[in-house]
Amino acid sequence: MNWPALATLVAVAVVAVGINVLRRRHVNFSVVTLIALAAGIPIGLIARTNVEYIEPIGKIYINILLACVAPLVLVSVISAITSLGSIEKLRSIGLRSVFWLLLSNALAVLLALGLGLTFQPGAGVHSELGSTSTSVIENSVQDFGQVVVGFFPTNIVENFRANDIIPIILVAVVLSVSYLVLSARKPEAVKPFRDGSEALKLVIFKAVGYVIRLTPYAIVALTATTVGNSTNLGGQFWSLVGLLALTWTACFLHTFVLNGVLLRTFADVSPAKFFRKIFPAQVTAFTTQSSVGTLPITTTQLTRKVGVHPEIAHFAAPLGTTIGMPGCSGIWPILVAVWGINAYDIHYTFGAYVVLAILGIVVSIGTAGVPGTATVAAATVFAAAGLPLEFVAVTLPISTIADMARTMTNVTAAAVSATVVARQTRLLDDEIFEGRAEFVEEDEAVSASVAPEGGASTGVGQTTSAPVDSKDLENVR
Repeated sequence: MNWPALATLVAVAVVAVGINVLRRRHVNFSVVTLIALAAGIPIGLIARTNVEYIEPIGKIYINILLACVAPLVLVSVISAITSLGSIEKLRSIGLRSVFWLLLSNALAVLLALGLGLTFQPGAGVHSELGSTSTSVIENSVQDFGQVVVGFFPTNIVENFRANDIIPIILVAVVLSVSYLVLSARKPEAVKPFRDGSEALKLVIFKAVGYVIRLTPYAIVALTATTVGNSTNLGGQFWSLVGLLALTWTACFLHTFVLNGVLLRTFADVSPAKFFRKIFPAQVTAFTTQSSVGTLPITTTQLTRKVGVHPEIAHFAAPLGTTIGMPGCSGIWPILVAVWGINAYDIHYTFGAYVVLAILGIVVSIGTAGVPGTATVAAATVFAAAGLPLEFVAVTLPISTIADMARTMTNVTAAAVSATVVARQTRLLDDEIFEGRAEFVEEDEAVSASVAPEGGASTGVGQTTSAPVDSKDLENVR
């Protein structure tokens, strides 16, 4: 019996009891999530590596979240597109979403390059190539052509198993476009498809709501496990600690400063209010280190709190788990490259940095939003740029810690992109954003739709200015 590990498990259980008390008292979900995060840090610092009894808790939660992703994306995209009513509207939303996601990553690349060249991480280390094995990294390199081929499904069951988002989105788009074409000719013949997909969506959303309730409890275990396994970096990693600090700085600048400017300029919303509303998604991303796993919470906060119409939220946010990814595909590869160039005294020209920046943007297309993605992205960029994979191998000890901030950046960028697209397509509900109305799903909107003071219909869901009891929204808290 590992008594320190058992004591760690007891500590997590005690915090879980406290969280349950707060939930029963209807304390704000964001506040409870933040408390869970704060409680997990000291537990991890004290437990250090004695976290084997609580580590399965976090893994089980992530597995459950990941199990929700494929069906959630499929029914969400189908529901969103079939509610559009036209292929032209789909084309507008799709192109806008891709543009803003890629722009977000381009800004991340420029930010990382600017910070890297300014602070010069790795300078003075004078390491020699060949001292670190790259065998673990070599298999992570992805050929861009194969990545593009992988966008197109050959076995949808396998895509569901692996949570390959782009193939799932493509299947959903093909089915939805086919429905739109047929509905214009034979509406009664395809009506069961629409009704069935909407019913399936309601059932899956309800199940996802149950999973979201577990988030604060899982965050305690996830945070304690991450902190406990990351407290022994050793003195030889001081240069890497500097790289880690610069990575976190870049991620937080992108998350809150650059995105804040985009929100104010192109979405015309208060950045402070926006960040408060998506805070649960940010914390979940920070602790699970999975953009895909965070997707159910991201879409929930976007529709119910920010006011993004479901047809935007359920299209742009899933797309943002494979395209853009500024934390993993933009900031991390660029900063690791600058660190390695300095640490190994490699001469690098201005033109080479330009090529590196372009590769950072291109590789962001098709990046999977799961833990470890940044290693794959960095290895792919370095292989294409002709940089040693040893850079990536040396930085593995800090990659997990960096991934917390990187994933938060990815999720925030996807949420911001969805909000900007919603504003540009006039599908952002300011009443919901300002807290003057509540988003209500179809099954909850029946009674609200007959209220004389009800809000305007949104197609998939509905807003209402009538007071909503807190218990009615329990599934998203």
